[in-house]
Amino acid sequence: MSGSGDSPLVFTGREGCVLNTAHLALVLPWATGCVWSHCLLQKVESVNSTAEALGCRLRAMRKRCRSSLVFTLLQGKRSPMAQLGAVVAVAASFFCASLFSAVHKIEEGHIGVYYRGGALLTSTSGPGFHLMLPFITSYKSVQTTLQTDEVKNVPCGTSGGVMIYFDRIEVVNFLVPHAVYDIVKNYTADYDKALIFNKIHHELNQFCSVHTLQEVYIELFDQIDENLKLALQQDLTSMAPGLVIQAVRVTKPNIPEAIRRNYELMESEKTKLLIAAQKQKVVEKEAETERKKALIEAEKVAQVAEITFGQKVMEKETEKRISEIEDAAFLAREKAKADAECYTAMKIAEANKLKLTPEYLQLMKYKAIASNSKIYFGKDIPNMFMDSAGGVGKQFEGLADKLSFVLEDEPMEADSEN
Repeated sequence: MSGSGDSPLVFTGREGCVLNTAHLALVLPWATGCVWSHCLLQKVESVNSTAEALGCRLRAMRKRCRSSLVFTLLQGKRSPMAQLGAVVAVAASFFCASLFSAVHKIEEGHIGVYYRGGALLTSTSGPGFHLMLPFITSYKSVQTTLQTDEVKNVPCGTSGGVMIYFDRIEVVNFLVPHAVYDIVKNYTADYDKALIFNKIHHELNQFCSVHTLQEVYIELFDQIDENLKLALQQDLTSMAPGLVIQAVRVTKPNIPEAIRRNYELMESEKTKLLIAAQKQKVVEKEAETERKKALIEAEKVAQVAEITFGQKVMEKETEKRISEIEDAAFLAREKAKADAECYTAMKIAEANKLKLTPEYLQLMKYKAIASNSKIYFGKDIPNMFMDSAGGVGKQFEGLADKLSFVLEDEPMEADSEN
């Protein structure tokens, strides 16, 4: 035991307090984190003076602990009220600590599972505040909404012996609430490590081992995420029903630098080739467009010519029909006119035949002689008149015979046409 000058307080280690008749009992129901390294003692007979002497020291200790401390001075014969107060304080602190550890909160989108003595309980709880047995029951919150698990730096060896690394693989999944208990029981609350992470490593290595670097890095890279999703979901359906894989996203793998540069050069050349091919396609497309345009123009001209030709043919046919109709009309008119003239001539001939009798002709001769103012002299004058009269008579007789012959032929033609 060592002193400290004129101070009435003496210092000793914590183990020294138990052997002394006067010691301090430190009660910390709400002041956690304080370290009691020394016990304060004073050799005085008066309890009041001891308490007064301790007052100065207690203020210094509060600053060190940064919390409210309750000290009880136990010396010689203890008072009942002091003992009761200490018991009540201890009980209150124990009750508060128990209540604090019993109340817990489950967030929205999570399911709470409980452990008692290391064993998983069958009861689960939804979002909100819940109570559990303090100190012997613990809980874990399991997310049931969409979550993204990241698998980083996955090594993968190709069939050609090249080692590549996938920087990050993201697996978007969610857990059906009614399957939480079975999955946690079989695979613990960290089920994603056993069911997702390990399976990703296995499936990627299986995929790389049967494909070349060219296939993994370029040709089949777009199929890796879909293949991983199908493989994961197929295994989870049989091993852990209720865990659903929604999507898998795979980043481009890291390959050796020399190979990467070669691939970049190859992609550059391929890009140039594609550009040239596209230009050629554009030129071919333009030529094809021009050809189709010329073909369309030619077809249009041909169709226009065909339409024009048809129009002209129709015009000619129309003109022909009009001409035929006009000819038929003209023929009909001429025929009707000829028929009328023929009929007129026939009637005139018939009239003349009936009219030109010898007596009438004789009368006409005398009238002609009477109206003639010329006088002829000679021996043949009578014969001249007789010959001229006979010639005129014969001329009229010939015309009458001809008209009668025409009238006889026309009925025969009409009968043949009928």
